[in-house]
Amino acid sequence: MDRRFALNLIRHLPTAGNSQKKYIGWTDEPILPVQVEPVPHLKEVWGSDLQRCRQTASLLFPAAAYYEDSGWRECNFGAWEEKTYNQLVQDPLYRNWIDDPYRFTPPDGESLEALAKRIDQTIKSMPDREEFTVVTHGGPIRYLLAKATGGKFQEQKAHLGYSHRLVWKSRSAYEEGALCTSFSVEPLTESGNM
Repeated sequence: MDRRFALNLIRHLPTAGNSQKKYIGWTDEPILPVQVEPVPHLKEVWGSDLQRCRQTASLLFPAAAYYEDSGWRECNFGAWEEKTYNQLVQDPLYRNWIDDPYRFTPPDGESLEALAKRIDQTIKSMPDREEFTVVTHGGPIRYLLAKATGGKFQEQKAHLGYSHRLVWKSRSAYEEGALCTSFSVEPLTESGNM
């Protein structure tokens, strides 16, 4: 009998690059100082190997073992790393990428299709369990939200300070591309702020 499959996806806490609205993909910068309410009962967390995710997990889940995997990294923005929308808006390739991220790729960067394959492969390699908490980045979360709900990548929001919970009928349903059976977004703190 199939068991349900759930992903609790948490975007890392803000970095200096995030606050400046820069594209921060594989750039390994730390989070900004922040006060959070830890969740002491969770024992295992998965996530990106970049320090902003490791630091977020350490603050939120201090008692948990953290299983880092480069497969959970953000999209590699290549030549657009650490640039802002205003710096790129006149670039025709950038405009095309904004409109169709599956068809266009940042120069020397990673396509959304490559990111999607990487995320799916990373999930496939995880242990046979019903539920995972994952600290990752905006791109992977937006991809999984689009996959789970049948929406467009560009329409998805990966909120800071929230857990995006996706539940499928089974792990095989996820792997076969079925839509999720349940989707919710909940604040990690009472106020929803971090």
